[in-house]
Amino acid sequence: MEELTLSGTRCGLTEADHVAQWLAAFEQALRDGDRAGLGQLFAQDCHWRDLLAFTWTITPHEGCSAIVGGLLQAQPGADARNFALGQGRTAPRRLKRLGIEVIEAIFAFETAVGRCHGVLRLPAARPDKAYVLMTSLDELKGHELPINELRPSGKDYSRMFGGENWAGRRIQEQAFADREPAALIVGGGQAGLNIAARLRLLGVDALVVDKLPRVGDVWRTRYNALALHNQVPLNHLAYLPFPPSWPKYLPKDMLGNWLETYASAMECNVWTGTELLSGRYDEPAGHWEARVRRADGSERVLEPRHLIFANGIAGAPRKPNVPGLPDFKGEVVHTHGYTDGAEWRGKNVLVLGAGTSGHDIAQDLHGYGAKVKLIQRGSITVVSVEAAAINHSLYYDEGLPLQDCDLIAACSTYPLLVRGYQLAVKRMIEMDKDLLAGLEARGMKMDMGEDGTGHQMKLRRRFGGYYLNCGASDLIVSGEIGLLQYEDIERFVADGVLMKDGRIEKADLLVTATGYQDQTEVVREILGADIAAKIGPVWGLDAEGELANMFKPTAQKGLYFAGGGLAHARIYSHYIAMQVKAREIGLVS
Repeated sequence: MEELTLSGTRCGLTEADHVAQWLAAFEQALRDGDRAGLGQLFAQDCHWRDLLAFTWTITPHEGCSAIVGGLLQAQPGADARNFALGQGRTAPRRLKRLGIEVIEAIFAFETAVGRCHGVLRLPAARPDKAYVLMTSLDELKGHELPINELRPSGKDYSRMFGGENWAGRRIQEQAFADREPAALIVGGGQAGLNIAARLRLLGVDALVVDKLPRVGDVWRTRYNALALHNQVPLNHLAYLPFPPSWPKYLPKDMLGNWLETYASAMECNVWTGTELLSGRYDEPAGHWEARVRRADGSERVLEPRHLIFANGIAGAPRKPNVPGLPDFKGEVVHTHGYTDGAEWRGKNVLVLGAGTSGHDIAQDLHGYGAKVKLIQRGSITVVSVEAAAINHSLYYDEGLPLQDCDLIAACSTYPLLVRGYQLAVKRMIEMDKDLLAGLEARGMKMDMGEDGTGHQMKLRRRFGGYYLNCGASDLIVSGEIGLLQYEDIERFVADGVLMKDGRIEKADLLVTATGYQDQTEVVREILGADIAAKIGPVWGLDAEGELANMFKPTAQKGLYFAGGGLAHARIYSHYIAMQVKAREIGLVS
C-alpha cells in the first residue's frame, strides 16, 4: 500500500530542484553513453518500466545493471532528450510510496519520433538516486491528435449544401463497402471502444465487430443486480468522462447505455450482430483474412492488417463436470444466462461457485425470497468494498488530474505491485477483521493469496478466486444465505445434492457460477491451434511479471489482445493504438 504524506524541503533545495538536477545528470549520461554515470543515478533497489518510449513495447527492468543496459541499448534508436519537469502537470511532491518517503515527479521529454512523459521517484534520503523510473510515449510527431485547440474546423461537418451531410457520410463510412479496415477490433465493450476511439483520432481506419444486437449489450445482458465494484474516478473512458452527477458505483445498464453513447460521440465504426468466425494471416500480403457473419446471415471476408481481440479475456460459459448432474431434475442455468430471481421466490436454490458472480446471484436470489445456499469449491479471498478501495482508488483519491493518475498508476513493475498489494492487504485484514471472523465461523474457506497479495494479484494471475463484499458475506454470516462445501457432497441426485453424511439438500434450481473458457480456447477455435500455440497464454503473468500477451505485440504478427476492467481499457488502449499507428506509418516494421 502507498500512503500519501507530504512534508517540507531539505538541504535548502525544493522537490523541483532535486528532480531537475537528476534529470539534467540523467540526460547528460544518456547522451554520452556513460555507463558508470548512469549507474550512479539509480538506487540499489530500482525499477524502470518503459511504455513504448524507448522500446516500442511494454518493458520492465529491475536493478541498476538491467536498467543501465536497457537504456544504453535503446538510446541510439530512441534519441531521448530535453528532459524537464512536465509543464501543466502535477508538481513534484514529497510523499510515501510503499512505505518509503520519496520525491515523486512527472517529467516530459522527447524522442526522435515522439513526445513523452514519465514518472520519477527519488528516495527522500538520497534524492540523487532514482528508485522508480517510468517512461511513456504520448504522441507521435506529425501525428498529433485533433483535439482541444487542434480540433477540426467543422467544415467537413457543417452546412453541406449540395452534398452528403455528416449523418449520411457516417452511414457510408460504417458500411466499409468501398474499402477494408486497417484494424479489426473484436468486441464492442469498453476495451474495444476505447481502442476504436483512439485509432480514429490517430487517423487509423478501424472497424469494431460485436455479436450482440446493440453496443453496450455486453453489460445490459448481465444479471440485473450487477454493478461496478469500484468507484467512478477509476472507470472513465478515454476523452469522455462520466457525468459528474453519476453515482459512485455504476449499475450495469447505466454503463451499457454510456458505451452506446460513447460509440456514437466518438464516431466509432461498429457492426453489431456480427461474429468473427475464423481468421488466418496472409504473410505475403501482410494482412488477415477474417471471415465475419453479419446480423442478416451474410458473410464477408475482411482484410485488416491488424486484428485486435477486445472481447474480454473469457470465452463461452464453462459447464461444470460434477458427479450426478445429469440426474438432477431441476433447472440448471449458468450465471451467463441468469437475469433475476423473481420466479424463484420461496424455492430452494443452490449456487455452485463462490466467486463474485456466485455471491452476487446468491444475494439477488435471497432478495427475491428464495432459500439459497452457496456451494464453495475452493478457498477464496473476501474483501469488503470499502477495504478494496484502498487499492482501487489509489492515486485517484489524491486530487490529481486523471491523466496524471493514469501515468502514476502505470509505474509499477511486478515486484513493486507485490509489495504494494501486500501492504494493502494488511490494512484490509484489519478493516475487515469482524467480517472475516464471522465468515470463518460459518466455515468459509479463505486466503489472501499465495503471497499475501490479495484479490488484486489473483485478478492478474487467474482473473478470479475472490469476492468484494456488497452484502452477500453479511448474509452468510447471519445464516440467511447457507454455505455448503463441495468436498462434503457425494453427488447430485434428482431433487438436489446428496451429502456425504446422507442428507439431501433440496434444490429446484442450480445456478452454475463456474466461469468461462479462457481466451486461449477462443483463439484456438477462431484462429487455429497453430496460432494459439505460437502466442501462448493470454492473461496471467509472463516471465517479466507483465500480463501475458496483453496490450502489446504478440508472437503472431498483427495480433493484439486487450481486456480487464475499465481502467485497463482507458490506460492501455492508448498503447495499443500507438503501436498500430507506428506500424501503419512505418516507424516499426
